[in-house]
Amino acid sequence: MNEFGLYLHVPFCRQKCFYCDFASYAGAEHLFTAYTAALCQQIAEQGGLLCKPAVDTIYIGGGTPSLLPVQLLTQIMTALDRSFSIQREAEISMEANPGTVTKNQLTVLKAAGINRLSFGVQSFNDSLLARLGRIHQTADTLAALDYAYRAGFTNISIDLMYGLPGQRAEGFARELEQAAALETAHLSVYGLKLEAGTPFCSAYDQGLLALPDEIAEEAMYDLMVEVLPGQGLRRYEISNFARPGRECRHNLKYWHYQPYLGLGAAAHSFVNGERTSAVPAIEEYIRAIKAGSSPVIMREKLTRAQAIAEYIFLALRTTQGLKAADFTRQFHLDFFIHFAHTFNELRQQKLLATNGRRVWLTDKGMKFSNLVFAAFIDDH
Repeated sequence: MNEFGLYLHVPFCRQKCFYCDFASYAGAEHLFTAYTAALCQQIAEQGGLLCKPAVDTIYIGGGTPSLLPVQLLTQIMTALDRSFSIQREAEISMEANPGTVTKNQLTVLKAAGINRLSFGVQSFNDSLLARLGRIHQTADTLAALDYAYRAGFTNISIDLMYGLPGQRAEGFARELEQAAALETAHLSVYGLKLEAGTPFCSAYDQGLLALPDEIAEEAMYDLMVEVLPGQGLRRYEISNFARPGRECRHNLKYWHYQPYLGLGAAAHSFVNGERTSAVPAIEEYIRAIKAGSSPVIMREKLTRAQAIAEYIFLALRTTQGLKAADFTRQFHLDFFIHFAHTFNELRQQKLLATNGRRVWLTDKGMKFSNLVFAAFIDDH
């Protein structure tokens, strides 16, 4: 196996946000130590099975990884270093909540090898943060960024959201400008999605949650596309913007159809054309690892049709788009011939563009990307 990525899931949070459907659990602090021990054991086992393979990206996500005590996070980093050949220039990212970090913690983690932070900011409006169920305020965000810079981090990303209850386009424009003014290396911007089983979804179904209408949400999307490039943040994926050379290399593996190994509860993997996911419950995961059993509960070997569809819509998420030669090398098909009807139709609708070697979404195509992806799935 060539260099690949590692994803580690830390499923703890201080308080579950009202919109979140991720595998994360509040009030489980008593499991911190046992979970870390299980995760380190799995790291050692997988590293041994794969003969200490080369790794060039690591992403520690959650949940809120920064909620773990620093000594436990350091144990995880030590286990990774012992079990995998982490490349000298590897990108090692960790998600953090601005309300859970200290300068000392970040200084220790920087020394342990973490070199990229992703802060779940979501908003610079304290009223909106409270409506989302976030545990931090804007002052915490500014303090966390100051701690990170003083600890020596230069590769920092922040997440923002739009389409939030009570949010207006003019307010979102100010938030975008405030985010860009902080001069972080990377910015991810996501529209709110109502996920089944979340408090937000239940409140909306009961008529208790008012959201911006489609026109207002589209205005916020347009602001994102207009404001950020002018502030030096180049769009490289539908929801992601970066300063030159600061694109998230780990996430690019997902979009470029490259292998990654997931470790921890609820972690997903993609290796040798097979997708797997682990048991999401923390205690079940710990029991499985202790018993020497696999925590994997789902395995799916992609069919050729599934693989082609995934390859197309993952590649098209990026502004680089799909390289026809790479597609032919992967599937022994000529993209322009095999998808001639769909491609020509989408091109006529100004949703796709090409230079004969690559195919990419136009600005209009980015906005209506789901329609493009659905067209290719239906065609194949």
